[in-house]
Amino acid sequence: MIFMSEEWIQEYKEKLNANEAYAEAAKTWEGDFHFIVRDSNNEIVRVGYLDLWHGKCREAFEEDPDNLKKDPEFAYDGKIENWKKVLAKKLDPIQALMTGKFSLTGNMSKVMRAVKAAQELVNTSTMVETEFPDE
Repeated sequence: MIFMSEEWIQEYKEKLNANEAYAEAAKTWEGDFHFIVRDSNNEIVRVGYLDLWHGKCREAFEEDPDNLKKDPEFAYDGKIENWKKVLAKKLDPIQALMTGKFSLTGNMSKVMRAVKAAQELVNTSTMVETEFPDE
């Protein structure tokens, strides 16, 4: 499945909602995200939307980058090469923010209080068969 495609996102949502470690780590989290995937030319190629609420994913779908339907509290934005490293657990998602490999729109301090939840989001993503769009 192509990363952040509708099929990938639905599989991810299922696995996230079945992950007890994520449910525990994110039990106090309230916030939704756009996960933005850019190619090597910095063009947006995929956007995923996730509504995360108290350890569950209430809604998830692929967005049309040219016609976004949601205006989430957060946007986590990076190039495919860095998304690959995050999913391979070679790059921590919070460390990626600190080093400028990803950007975050939204309240950084709120995200920093949810480091374990962010790690569980990554752990769950590794459970989904993933292919990446061409860079």
